[in-house]
Amino acid sequence: MTHKRFSLLLCVAAATALAGMPSVLTAAPSEPVAGELQGAESLPNAWFVQLSSAPAADGTSAAKLASEKNAFRSAAKKAGAKFTERYAFDTLWNGLSVTASRSDIAKIRTLTGVTAVWPVAVIEAPPVEASSSPELFTALAMTGADVAQSELGYTGAGVKVAVMDTGIDYDHPDLGGCFGPGCRVAYGYDFVGDAFNADPGSPAYNPTPVPDTDPDDCGGHGTHVAGIVGANGTVKGVAPDATLGAYRVFGCNGSTTADIMIAAMERALADGMQVLNMSIGSSFQWPQYPTAQAADRLVNKRMVVVASIGNSGANGLYSAGAPGLGRKVIGVASFDNSHVALTTFTVTPAGLTIGYTNATAAPPAPTTGSLPLAKSGTPATANDACAAFAPGQFAGQAVLIRRGTCAFHVKALNAQNAGAAAVVLYNNAPGRVNPTVAGVPAITIPVVAVSDTEGVAINNAITAGAQTLNWTATLGSFPSATGGLISSFSSYGLSPDLTVKPDIGAPGGQIYSTYPMELGAYATISGTSMASPHVAGAAALMLQAKPRTNSQIMRTILQNSADPKPWFGNPALGFLDNVHRQGAGMLDIDDAILATTKVEPGKIATGESEAGPYTETLKVENNGDADVTYDLSHAPALATGPNTFTVGFFNGPATVAFSAPSVTVPAGGSATVDVTITANAGLADLSQYGGYIVFTPQGGGQTYRVPYAGLKGDYQSKPVLTTGGTGFPLVGRATACVRVIGFECINGSFAVPAAPATFTMTDAFNVPQLLVHFDHQSRRFRVEIFDQNGKTWHRAYNDEFMPRNSTATGFFAFPIDGTTFGGNGNKTWTLPDGTYYAKISVLKALGDDNNPAHWETVNTASFIIDRP
Repeated sequence: MTHKRFSLLLCVAAATALAGMPSVLTAAPSEPVAGELQGAESLPNAWFVQLSSAPAADGTSAAKLASEKNAFRSAAKKAGAKFTERYAFDTLWNGLSVTASRSDIAKIRTLTGVTAVWPVAVIEAPPVEASSSPELFTALAMTGADVAQSELGYTGAGVKVAVMDTGIDYDHPDLGGCFGPGCRVAYGYDFVGDAFNADPGSPAYNPTPVPDTDPDDCGGHGTHVAGIVGANGTVKGVAPDATLGAYRVFGCNGSTTADIMIAAMERALADGMQVLNMSIGSSFQWPQYPTAQAADRLVNKRMVVVASIGNSGANGLYSAGAPGLGRKVIGVASFDNSHVALTTFTVTPAGLTIGYTNATAAPPAPTTGSLPLAKSGTPATANDACAAFAPGQFAGQAVLIRRGTCAFHVKALNAQNAGAAAVVLYNNAPGRVNPTVAGVPAITIPVVAVSDTEGVAINNAITAGAQTLNWTATLGSFPSATGGLISSFSSYGLSPDLTVKPDIGAPGGQIYSTYPMELGAYATISGTSMASPHVAGAAALMLQAKPRTNSQIMRTILQNSADPKPWFGNPALGFLDNVHRQGAGMLDIDDAILATTKVEPGKIATGESEAGPYTETLKVENNGDADVTYDLSHAPALATGPNTFTVGFFNGPATVAFSAPSVTVPAGGSATVDVTITANAGLADLSQYGGYIVFTPQGGGQTYRVPYAGLKGDYQSKPVLTTGGTGFPLVGRATACVRVIGFECINGSFAVPAAPATFTMTDAFNVPQLLVHFDHQSRRFRVEIFDQNGKTWHRAYNDEFMPRNSTATGFFAFPIDGTTFGGNGNKTWTLPDGTYYAKISVLKALGDDNNPAHWETVNTASFIIDRP
């Protein structure tokens, strides 16, 4: 089976699809199709096999778990199912990960004691870029971590925080300079080795782990994350005295796998870690995925688990990732940092100091030297450089160019062809932009980007008289126009089971932290990867302040004290951003530490509104030394419309009624209040809505909140098997593949021959490839094969908890290898030569298996099997 691409949660450009390598589908004389293949994102022929009993974390004995695995091995051998074991799990998840063909896994599915089979996901680690920007203090101020350290005196001392990532450069002086007992990085293990890369689409594909005891970081991401948690030097993290554990699951480049992640979770538990940060995730997933299940059980074992929610904001709703989707995991959204630290140049004689970022695919700007400044046109609104200039027009000059009208590469190339020595791009919208000038021919001069206001200031200075650009190595701190607002890349919820996700937010856009010494020592990186360790560090501060805080209740305490932020689209309008984008809001750790009241549950999932209003009983617990009366109110957040991929925003507040207008909670006691939430009748069906239940103390004091969110209408009316604008599902043929494993075409291109196409079944290029678009996650995906007379030839696929495609035109490719299996029993069949069609069925999310209205079914075109 093929899935979408999973990614380490590092910031990418907002317009980039976070799925598989896009391919234009062409193949004359076949019919052309449009869309992006989003496939090969699970390890080929690798599977989780879940067994019937709960794992040891839930109380099952070691003897029973061993007996179940032995029984499984014996049953598989008796059934003729061949497999190779990868890992066997007992503690957090009961089962094995195995390598097996699809026909063998079909047999394994039917064995007594097997309760589920899952593909082993591949989690990609994209490259990161370093720059010399050693500051973190503005992000700490946004969450109150600076107050918790300087005024409350908490630094995370005595608390053990695990970082599952690319490892940690423990030689970094800000991270202690050593590894092992007595060091800041006192625990850790390398599960993979430097050369490991599980991405089958990579030329460096090397899926064989070579573990060792040295979790040093050669990728950079883990060191950056660890610095946010607990650096103590030039950079100071959230919990600068916490003890760190480095659990390395990535090689120097490339990808890891979900079963290695579970192995790392079990090691962190054995090492007695109290907090686990996972800036890792697989987008468009379900909370039932094994990594999420294992993470939930860590929480049951008294470990606080924090995970980034994902960087798929550009891909629309329901894009959050596992393990952040875990029911007990704290899934973290990203807010932009209030300030950015940037290398500067000056403009003289105007006296301007300008912060800039280097454009991707251009040489970096120098740190010394001067150039005369010019602008590409007049007035400012027209200087966009989209037309060619006269040869030599800008010889030896730095050219100011405004964003808009054409691509950045076109602008830079036109200036370069006119003799320019550098280009300064400025935004045509508020804030900064991170451009790329990649293209042919290559850009060979420095190209830097500045904000809209800085660009206008430079433009005005040039208009007033001759100006000079002076490169420097000096860093400057600059306010961010989007500071404190949700980051454009941060993923949307809800979870596909309509759980409220994300849970909370923290700074993740433009964060400055430690980086491996050999790679520059410090780096500026953006992503929910950077938000998550803020919350993990905050949990360490809380555990130092209140050591008896239960891991099961940590999320509630943090959510109660969080601060919802205004809508990123236009903060001046006063609307709160979506609950299913920011969760409870911005982390406020000093308020959480000082809190004397707790409201449970910490969040409310109202589900689908088809059944009418939703009522929740909230328990308010007062741990203070005086009675408190809280006035109850409701603060609505914006809703989003039904379109998954093109997110629309609506002011459609729910109606909230309370069983009483206020509640008095005695000192050391508790009280309850009923809250009834009714979706706005004016919202379109399948819209997501939300808001906050607010507890305001009479006479002053800390305010507490509980976020809620839900879906308007009938969830099972949401389409899954749509055409994707191309006519999916289609019967295709692989035409080019980065890699072929069995019948899997990894990151390939496909053609759609005229029906009925003939396939010889000899290799991946000669089997039917079912090209299917999923507009939404589905509970079950089934493919049945019928011959031309309607006779059933049983199932080719019967998979559960399917992700959706990342784009409205994307698709997954499912090869039909000629083997089918029965719905029960372990018998398999080989399709004889003949003419067939496939019946594709999906069960809707939260659907009833026995309700036909909750299923979608579509038949494909006919195809012919004709072996040599």
